[in-house]
Order: sequence, then structure tokens, then C-alpha cells
Amino acid sequence: MGEAQQHKAEAAVDVCVCTFRRTSLWDTLASLALQIGAPPMRVIVADNDDTPSAAAVAARARAELGLDVHYVHAPARNISIARNACLEAATADLVAFIDDDEIAVPTWLAALVSGITNYGAVFGPVPARYPPDAPAWAEKGDFHSTRPVILAGGDIRTGYSGNVLLRRGAIGDLRFDPALGRVGGEDTVFFALLYNRGVKLNFAPEAIASEDVPANRLNLPWLLRRSFRTGQTAARTAQLRGQSAPAIAMLSTAKAAYCGAAALLTAWSPVRVRRNLIRGALHVGALAKVLGAKDLTMYGAASPAAPQSVRSTSAAQKGV
Repeated sequence: MGEAQQHKAEAAVDVCVCTFRRTSLWDTLASLALQIGAPPMRVIVADNDDTPSAAAVAARARAELGLDVHYVHAPARNISIARNACLEAATADLVAFIDDDEIAVPTWLAALVSGITNYGAVFGPVPARYPPDAPAWAEKGDFHSTRPVILAGGDIRTGYSGNVLLRRGAIGDLRFDPALGRVGGEDTVFFALLYNRGVKLNFAPEAIASEDVPANRLNLPWLLRRSFRTGQTAARTAQLRGQSAPAIAMLSTAKAAYCGAAALLTAWSPVRVRRNLIRGALHVGALAKVLGAKDLTMYGAASPAAPQSVRSTSAAQKGV
């Protein structure tokens, strides 16, 4: 048996990392090399750049970190293409995704494997790491961390791809929508569709993969734009659940008005007023979506000096 075939036979988990010109990819891979208590894994690096810019990092990780790395060039600037390339390259029964700017704790993968049990997918939390000079309101409000929304009774209806483990058999032919690969929310829609197929989703709070918050995201305008876009995604997933556009519009209008009033009443609090404004932007985004507004594009047009990847946050999961 050849070396590549032997690795495939031994790997119980394929860990997928989609990347686009991020120097933090090395740190992510280094954290994967430190995993303990987990089954054998192979790491799939899907490079979403026009040119194979991450190939050297993948080769270095093989040589210096001892990782079993499979490199895939999946251009260009569309995260759905990279995610789908990972699914096509995966051969293990279990497939994990972690973002290229996240650091996994040493027990990350073991915690995900323990949490999947009889579920089709299990999510881990993505706590934000704020820089020392971050605004006090941002860190206190923790507007950048990611967790799934768990409904009454423990039901999880959608999720995100930044920290997740899936059963490949549960995915079947489902893939990430390339039409959303530059807009965002492609993972929210993916997991909503998976849930609609009857696949149970779980949460493993100990499966922590943290991420640094870039300085250009530590401001209210960016948070409002992101929330508006995630509101558009929330409207899309509500329609997938059978909710009508008029019902979404009425509910979104009422909730946006409520958030606006709450923002006025909490103007004295730097955290609360921003939380209400951000929440209101989500409902405005949902309303705009059902009224026919074009999806807001927040990603995909980055220059080489401004690396990016697309991921959704917990706000996208809260629905309308």
C-alpha cells in the first residue's frame, strides 16, 4: 500500500481548513499538530486564492509539524468553492472544519468526536480574542464570539462552519451554495438544509477554537453591516422552514421597531445601545431580503494586504 493510501486508511477524521492569503494559517495548523486524545486525522488545506499561495505553508506543515496534509487548490475568492473542495477530497467518516484564523485547544478534536455520538454534526464555540487596545464596549459586549443558538428543548436548527464536526454519511450530496460564497451565510443555509433533512445537530462547549478580532472589525459600522447581512441570511433560512415572506416582513418590522425603541432607552449604556442597534440591523436585513433587496456583499473583494475569509457568527443563527 502506498503512503498516501496508508494515510487515508488510518485517518478517522479529515480536518478541513479553507484559506485565503492568511498568515495565521500556520498558527491554525500548529494548533492542530498539538491535538491530544483524538483519533488519527488528516488535514485538508483548501486554498481559495487565484494562485496556489498556501501550498508552501502546507508543505512546511508536513515537514515541520508532522501533519498529514493534503493540499487542494480551489480558486477563486468564493468560500463555497473551497468548502465543497474539502468535502470532495474527504475520505474519512468524520469531517471537521476550522477557520484559518482560529486556534484550537489541544482537546478540541477529541471534544468534538465525543460530542457527535448519535448526531449528524456537532459545533464548538469560537470565543473572540480581543487586542489590548480594543474598545471597552466591544470586549464587554463580546459581539464577535460565535455559538449556536440552542432553542427550548435543546434543538439546534442551523450552525456555522468555523468549528464543526460532521458525519460524511449525513451530508450526502448536500454542498455549500456557490451563489453565497462571496456574500456569506453559505454555512448557515447549509446547516439549515441539513436540519431540514432530519439530521440532528449538537453542541460541544469544550471544543474551543478561538480567534483574534482584527482592528477593522472593532467598530459599530462593521458590526451593523454584518448584522444586516446575517439578517438577510436569517430570512432565507426562515423561508426554507416554510415561513412566508409577508409573515417574515411583519415580524421583522415589529422587531426592528422594538430594537429601535430599546436603543433610545439604553442610549446611556455603550454596550446595551450597540447591542440593540446591531439586533435591529439584523431585522432590517431580514425585511430587506423579503422585499427583494440584493444580498449585501461583505467579503471577496479583499486586496492582498487585507486577507479575508467568510464565516458567519451567532447573530446569523438567531433568525427573525
